[in-house]
Amino acid sequence: MDFQKLTDIMRRLALQAGDKIMEIYDGPDFEVQLKSDDSPVTIADQAADDIISAGLRAAFPDVALVTEEQADSHGETAKTFLIVDPLDGTKEFIKRRGDFTVNIAYVVDGEPVRGIVYAPAKGRLFYTDADGQSVEETGPFAANETGMKSPIAVSEPDNSALLVVASKSHRDAATDNYIARYKVAYMKSAGSSLKFCLVATGEADLYPRVGRTMEWDTAAGHAVLKGAGGAVVRFDDHTPLTYGKNIFENPFFIAYAPGVELKFPRCQS
Repeated sequence: MDFQKLTDIMRRLALQAGDKIMEIYDGPDFEVQLKSDDSPVTIADQAADDIISAGLRAAFPDVALVTEEQADSHGETAKTFLIVDPLDGTKEFIKRRGDFTVNIAYVVDGEPVRGIVYAPAKGRLFYTDADGQSVEETGPFAANETGMKSPIAVSEPDNSALLVVASKSHRDAATDNYIARYKVAYMKSAGSSLKFCLVATGEADLYPRVGRTMEWDTAAGHAVLKGAGGAVVRFDDHTPLTYGKNIFENPFFIAYAPGVELKFPRCQS
């Protein structure tokens, strides 16, 4: 893989998809439909998927593509693949709360090695560069011209005063019970894969997810966090979270800066 080409194309497609999403977001009311799993979907999800899928298939015709909005791709068994969530955080989009992202990642042998997370309503753009270092680019953004980039890195956490980020739309008692095992100085809520990016920039130390997610929800953010020195492990045994699993479903997981002293679930203490 030509990683410079991959970086440039993922960045361009994410920005183009973000522009289309914001056109719909800022427009009149849009129809919301339900998928077979009762999750919401809008015309913005499909429009962004059309842009990204067409661009990736044209640029990388020999690389398998998995995308949330194309059910026929969910049976893919390749070990190396591109994976896309064209609009992560659809509930936040529908409520016009801004915490939604465009996610594109490249997975090799179970590991997300490159990724991009673009939050168009927040004006934040995070991605791995050609060398695998994660950066944040500041706007205004142009698809064909790279702006100012700054390397990002995880925090050196203080385990007596941790900064924790948790889901905005999927917060539950199990999550709160787990977080209560840490000494927390500050806790914030965020939607979509932005939570990975907040850990990647040092704005948070820890992001536990005790709930269902799919690989297209996490791969891009995982890649960005990895490129910033962070890690993502399974909640149950703290082994690395891997990709290419059956139906692309994740177990519960923890994303964190390596200095955090992780806690096991209480049954394993």
